[in-house]
Order: sequence, then C-alpha cells, then structure tokens
Amino acid sequence: MDEDVDAKPVSGRAMLGQTLRVLREKAGKSLGQPADETGYDKGYLSRLESGERLSKATVMEDLDGYYGTGDLLVCLWKATRLDAFKDQYKEFMGLEATARIMWKFSPGIPGLLQTEDFARGVLSGVQTTADGDEAVEEQVAARLGRQYLLRQKPEPEVRIAMDEFALRRPAAWGKTWHDQLLHLEAAALWPNVTLQVLPFSAGAHHHMNGSLTLLWQRDGSAVAYKEGNGCSRLIEDPDEVLRQRLSYDRLRDLALSPSDSLAFIRDVLEEHRS
Repeated sequence: MDEDVDAKPVSGRAMLGQTLRVLREKAGKSLGQPADETGYDKGYLSRLESGERLSKATVMEDLDGYYGTGDLLVCLWKATRLDAFKDQYKEFMGLEATARIMWKFSPGIPGLLQTEDFARGVLSGVQTTADGDEAVEEQVAARLGRQYLLRQKPEPEVRIAMDEFALRRPAAWGKTWHDQLLHLEAAALWPNVTLQVLPFSAGAHHHMNGSLTLLWQRDGSAVAYKEGNGCSRLIEDPDEVLRQRLSYDRLRDLALSPSDSLAFIRDVLEEHRS
C-alpha cells in the first residue's frame, strides 16, 4: 500500500517556529520563562513559535545564546526570511547571500543601508489597518535581514553608487532622517563598503528609472538584477551582464569620489542640523 504523502509544503517560518517550541519544551520551560529571562514579550515569542511573525536577525542571535544552540536559529532564519519575497527576488537574494563582490546603484537610500525607522517609514506608505501594520513589520524585518550580509564572514566587497536625489528628498523627517544620515556617514567608513554619490551635475543617465545590482560569486560567475517601473529582472546571460557592468562603470565615473561623497553626506547632515 502506498504511503500517504502530505503534499502541502511547510514554510520556513513554520519550521523555525516548530524549532523554537521544541527547544523551549526540551529545556522544560513555559512560554513565560524565556519571556521573563530574555526581555521579549510573551505574546511576541508565542507568535514566533506559531509561525505568525518573522523576527529580526538579532532576536534569533539572542535566542541562540539563550538556548545554547550555536547559530542554529540564525541559519534557519536566513532561509525563513525568503518567505517574504517573490520567487524571482528569492533567487536573487540567494545569489546575493553568497556573493563575494556586490556593485549597486540606487536612486534612493538602498535597503542595505537603511535604518530600521527609515525603512519602516518608506515601507508604510498608506497602510493604516492592523493587518497593514503587520505586513509592514514583516517587510521591515526582511529588509533589515538583508543587512546581515554586510557583516557575515568573509565580508563581501560592496560598492554602492547612490543618486543625489536620495539625499535631497528625504523620505523621513526629524530624528529618523538625522539617524539615517549618520548611518550613511558611518557606512561610508566601513572597510568593505565603498559609497559614492552621483550628483545632479552629472545630468541625465540611463538608470534614472530604477536600480541595478551586479553580483560576482567566488567562482567568478556574475549576474545582474534590475528593478524599476514596477517590474524586476534577473539577468544571467554573460553578454547582457557585461553590458550592465559597462553601464555601471559609466555611472561610477560620473559619481563623486568616495572621499568627496563622504564630505557631501556630511554637508547634508550639517544642513539638516541647522
């Protein structure tokens, strides 16, 4: 007799939740105990165990330490966070996670360099319902999760060109924008990150309507990923990837040098303070 097979796939979030519950029960703890001992809300931990919420990476780091599980929960979380994205973007993110070199152009503040509050403001849009708020928090957690790539070992070499538009039309005000500018200033000094500003004086260019990412793997293979006008495209054809690289080279040549870009960001920060 054939065995019954449950064809319904188990989501990464559900698997992570089951693991959290098993670890807690194996430790002989009620749900209230890890809440009291870690400082995380009991209801929040319950929703993580039930697979209703996607946590931040730092939460999994804390719980790995609490349960003494090395980096087990962080590893499961890295797979789980892909649930928040569409299929083609999942493929791109899988390649991004293993890339040794990343080149990015963004017309706005790139997600890899956004603070939590700034990302929340950008992603909130017109969401006003409770369900909308929940969806935003899921997206914020997923976006912040990508930033984990910048501090994994070995660190990837990252070059980001950012349009001046991102600094002249902030998507946030007050402390949120101030903190975002401080974060950009700090990122420009990270040893594995090169940050350049493409000034308005460079004129019109061929990536004004979207972003471009180029990724190189350890074996030298490369892909490009383009987003804009409500669509996205993962490019794997070597000839087309080469054309996208040349287009990035032209943008980089038009951008301010890394040192001048840092000075530009600091000038914008001073303007905001005044």
